Amino acid sequence: MEQFTITAHVRKESGKRIAKDLRAKGRIPAVAYNEKGESTMLDVDASEFSKVWRTITRTTLVNLNIDGQDNMAYIKDTEYDIKTDKNLHADFYIVSGTKPLVAKYKLHYLGTAAGVLKGGFMVKHIPEIKVKALPKDLPESVNVDVSKAEIGGKITVDDLNLGENVTILTKPDSLIISIAPPKK
Repeated sequence: MEQFTITAHVRKESGKRIAKDLRAKGRIPAVAYNEKGESTMLDVDASEFSKVWRTITRTTLVNLNIDGQDNMAYIKDTEYDIKTDKNLHADFYIVSGTKPLVAKYKLHYLGTAAGVLKGGFMVKHIPEIKVKALPKDLPESVNVDVSKAEIGGKITVDDLNLGENVTILTKPDSLIISIAPPKK
């Protein structure tokens, strides 16, 4: 897995004028929050941030280098201007790596169900699951291989294998997909 780095500098001033001046210099204002709820005002290079932001998922850890000090962080939120195709502001969440986090994952389906190839219909039951793990153990995405599901078959949350360090908080008997028989 590739490690993405974003270089940031602590800033002392805030306000619309300061933000406008930063953006004119190719930088964007940002804020980093930590697990204690403390915040630090930052500024980051706009093109470097945009390149990373477009490549990662919500649960990808990045190396946030603040004035030479490395921190594990998530890009929590960003303000994006669709007209100019530019990020205007970013929020980071710095983690220690020792405290488990809870995250929601949208399910991604891989393959075509065998039952669908025989005329059945795949019914999707839940769109996402909730998991708990240390930041380094959180998966980037949750993929569900549906290719072996036959007509009348089903896949439940209990059938997922995300590794021994990841706890799935969604009920194990929750249906992810089922294959309904063809209509007559």
